[in-house]
Amino acid sequence: MTKVDIDPHSGFCGGVIRAISTAEKYLAEGARLYSLGAIVHNEAELSRLEACGLGRVGPDTLDTLDKGDSVLIRAHGEPPSTYVRLDELGLNTVDCTCPVVLRLQASVQKASERAQVLIFGKKGHPEVLGLVGRTGGRALVVENTANLRDMLNGGLISQSGPVELFSQTTMSPEAYSEIIVQLRSFAGERLTVHESICAQVASRHRELKEFAAAHDVVVFVAGRDSSNGKVLYQWCRSVNPRTYFISSPQELDPQWFDSAAAAGVCGATSTPKWLLDKVAEEIKICNNSAL
Repeated sequence: MTKVDIDPHSGFCGGVIRAISTAEKYLAEGARLYSLGAIVHNEAELSRLEACGLGRVGPDTLDTLDKGDSVLIRAHGEPPSTYVRLDELGLNTVDCTCPVVLRLQASVQKASERAQVLIFGKKGHPEVLGLVGRTGGRALVVENTANLRDMLNGGLISQSGPVELFSQTTMSPEAYSEIIVQLRSFAGERLTVHESICAQVASRHRELKEFAAAHDVVVFVAGRDSSNGKVLYQWCRSVNPRTYFISSPQELDPQWFDSAAAAGVCGATSTPKWLLDKVAEEIKICNNSAL
């Protein structure tokens, strides 16, 4: 019989909790509320909120809403142009940008006035789009060391002026360190590095390493589009090769738990606790049916 544990540190981060709680409050009061993009990168949680009445719009469909409708800015944040557009359309803005992201946006904007700004993150990610927007589109986005090497070889990074480096809040601290080392060897003292990875995300790497090592099998639960989920899953897998990625309990394979004395269930900052509980219960059912 496999013992099943749920990682106590997994689940929604503070920014996501705040955004979802705000949405639930509006919906409970009967208000019409639309999320600008997916409020969280988790399909199961999105389905639950949509069943509660949460709508979804994109930047190109804002003009289909009625004047006075409420639009929620998710925890990732948005560029300044989005707020201007919402105001022009007469829409009510419910700003749920994570406080950590808000502080980062302000820092990036100030830095862009005195230096060339580089952002370590995923191109096209909502948070990154918001950060680049704070620089008037001037910031360069670096996805990995190979991408940075191409930028250096292509002369895109200043060879004489100050350079300031930031990270998307949900990136891997280890990968960020690699970027820092490579850029420091080029820019030297001209480089200013900002520790902008969310402290909750950074500590989760250490906690997940211990959790993954303590179990024979690890089931990592996250949405397919979760950037944080992809990073943390790979981190778990580097510690424990018997780590499996799923988005729903239906994807579990009973054979994963053969000869496993202990199984661990964990997830991303966008994975709801109720889904982790559901996966753990399904693993126990799989075990009982296999007896």
